[in-house]
Amino acid sequence: MRFEIMRLDDVDGTAVDTTVVDAASVNRIVQQAASIGQRILIRPAAASAS
Repeated sequence: MRFEIMRLDDVDGTAVDTTVVDAASVNRIVQQAASIGQRILIRPAAASAS
């Protein structure tokens, strides 16, 4: 399964950038975001996303 991860702006919460990763990478990205206090949104990627 693949997930879309969006980094969110600290001020208004809009998506700053987006990446699609496999399930094995999600934990690492969450840990990195938590360590620097970065806001992210994670959701299942659309079937056509790459």
